[in-house]
Amino acid sequence: MRAKVLVLGGNFGGLTAAISVKHALDEDVDVTVVSASDRFLFNPSLIWVPFGKRTERDITFPLAPTFDAHGVEFVHGEATAIDPAAKQVTTTAGTYGYDYLVVATGYRNNMAVLPGLEPANGVHTITTLPDAEEAGEGWRRFLDDPGPVVVGATQGTGCFGAAYEFLFNTAYQLKKAGLKKRVPLTYVTAEPFLGHFGMGGLPGGERLLKMFLKKEGIQAITGTALDEASAGRLLLDDGGKLDFAYAVIIPPFLGQEVVAATPGLADAKGFVPVHDTYQSTAYPDIYAVGIAAAVAVPWTTAVPLGVPKTGFPTEVQARVAADNIAARIRGEEQTRHKSFGDIPAVCVMDAGNNGVMILADHLLPPRKGGILIPGPQAHAAKLAFEKYFLWKARNGYVRLP
Repeated sequence: MRAKVLVLGGNFGGLTAAISVKHALDEDVDVTVVSASDRFLFNPSLIWVPFGKRTERDITFPLAPTFDAHGVEFVHGEATAIDPAAKQVTTTAGTYGYDYLVVATGYRNNMAVLPGLEPANGVHTITTLPDAEEAGEGWRRFLDDPGPVVVGATQGTGCFGAAYEFLFNTAYQLKKAGLKKRVPLTYVTAEPFLGHFGMGGLPGGERLLKMFLKKEGIQAITGTALDEASAGRLLLDDGGKLDFAYAVIIPPFLGQEVVAATPGLADAKGFVPVHDTYQSTAYPDIYAVGIAAAVAVPWTTAVPLGVPKTGFPTEVQARVAADNIAARIRGEEQTRHKSFGDIPAVCVMDAGNNGVMILADHLLPPRKGGILIPGPQAHAAKLAFEKYFLWKARNGYVRLP
């Protein structure tokens, strides 16, 4: 009987893991993907949606044709229960058994970290497509009645890159609209210093970010937790207040509820503790990749921070997990090991018509080297990478870099 591999989630991690396993074993494995969304979403481009620079059509594609072309069954449905003992998953489209399960279910926003974080108060986020579209409606209202703008990242957040990118894209759009001198722009962050990025910082990063903010006339407030949001006002935990006409805040992420509800599988945030093979520490036949995998934060800060679980490390994790699953199905030992912190950092931070390329040998300290390369070439690189990655993913070329 052929082995059964079930993958929950069809975005960066799920698509890479599913097609990688199928390519490795071909007719010796049945691979099924169950995804609550029937479209792939290129999340890094969400920063442009509020400004009308991208639409859903630009940054998504249907998953079924891609999986079908590679012999992977695709099911558009949501997982509702995972039973590790019975080795089956209940979904809105039926129940599926597995020999090996890959959890690549991504994230949900932890909006509760900031009471009042809702569009009704003029406070938006951009971490999902509906969020980004709603933020776009708010931006258009703002342009009709401009005032102070606040961009921030709350306590516990790991996705600081999106906050910085949106901040500098906002500055660029204000300049284009002739509002730069009329509209105060403030960045408030849980980071202990600018350029920490949830990565512990890189050489010259703080100095570079300070230079960027000074050039754009942006005020920065660091090492601060956000306490509460109300219509037109943000309260900081130190008693400070920020008034705004438009605000975008990046919250922390949580694991999906179905993962969090599975006894023994997830930690308190709903993420799956894993070995460096991306095998669950509790259930040997379950793997977790991407945001669904738990990552220990290797430092203590006055205001808690997360770590950035972005697309590049997700792909690396998915390939490691897929190779190990394939090895086990062949009756071999698992040979692929790569802890999250040892994955290289490769990131392009866009800034409207400028940007920064971030490169380091390791995502997390200790590192032997890291560098930030500013310039307009970074903006061009992000545009090119978006087109390349969507082409690669749509065609299922998961072994390409």
